[in-house]
Amino acid sequence: MNASELITKGDLNEFKSELLTEIKRLVQLDGQGQSKKWLKSNEVRKLLKISPGTLQNLRINGTLSYTRVGSIMYYKLDDINKLLEGGLQ
Repeated sequence: MNASELITKGDLNEFKSELLTEIKRLVQLDGQGQSKKWLKSNEVRKLLKISPGTLQNLRINGTLSYTRVGSIMYYKLDDINKLLEGGLQ
């Protein structure tokens, strides 16, 4: 490691500032009518008007893909729309 590769406190503060600015920009965009891209299980059940068991069956048989983060399952809104249009197998 040479001296030009060292990260200073100033570098970290600048990075923090840029990161916070970007997060604020994204939050503002989301609040301007941009729809969510990922939905939780309860949101999917309400949207499709299905029971928890039916949603589980859609996951098990591969009809609806999901991503698990911890104990929460997320579903892509695009996949749900395709399912509603009859495009997912």
